[in-house]
Amino acid sequence: MPKYYPVYLDIESEKSVVVGGGEVAYRKACGLKEAGSNVIVISPEFCDHFLKPNDLTLIKKRYEKGDIDGAAIVIASTNDEETNKKVYTDASEQNIPVNIVDQPDLCSFIVPSVIRRGGLCISISTGGTGPALAKSIRLSLEKHFGPEYADYTELLSNMRQVVLSTIEDGEKRRKILKKFAGNEFPAMIKKEGKQAAEKAMREIILSAK
Repeated sequence: MPKYYPVYLDIESEKSVVVGGGEVAYRKACGLKEAGSNVIVISPEFCDHFLKPNDLTLIKKRYEKGDIDGAAIVIASTNDEETNKKVYTDASEQNIPVNIVDQPDLCSFIVPSVIRRGGLCISISTGGTGPALAKSIRLSLEKHFGPEYADYTELLSNMRQVVLSTIEDGEKRRKILKKFAGNEFPAMIKKEGKQAAEKAMREIILSAK
């Protein structure tokens, strides 16, 4: 079994291609779009999800080799074994990262199970051998890392800039940022709201000046 090197790709404004028009292909396309990619979806037919208003570019046709030219990443999810293999071969020839859904032997990367909370992204992978286990772990972690973490990561980013621009002493900065990383602030946001947490953080900064 291969040991994958975990990495997060910056594909914002980059072209990505999804080959396939089913529900799985739709989920993959949405994940790429969420990362800011310009997503092109190629398939002779599309499921109803694709037909709802979205920012995906749909091309109704069979896949051809030139369709992936210039792509930063390619994902295929079709019921046609020949098409899947062709996508993998064509992408490999151009050194484009490629994933053929549910076929680890036709992948240069695998897609983990993911939790997104604003700037927080937690990925869980079993190396492609146990997707159900990865999903189970994700569902468990989602209970711990709730929606408040989206506000928390945004606030943490903003307050970090305040600390860096107002606290000159390096040791004091480290202590403040370490305190900001504590569990008390997500809990405060969940209970009292984002503004209460921001007020508490600013008081810590002021007391350190």
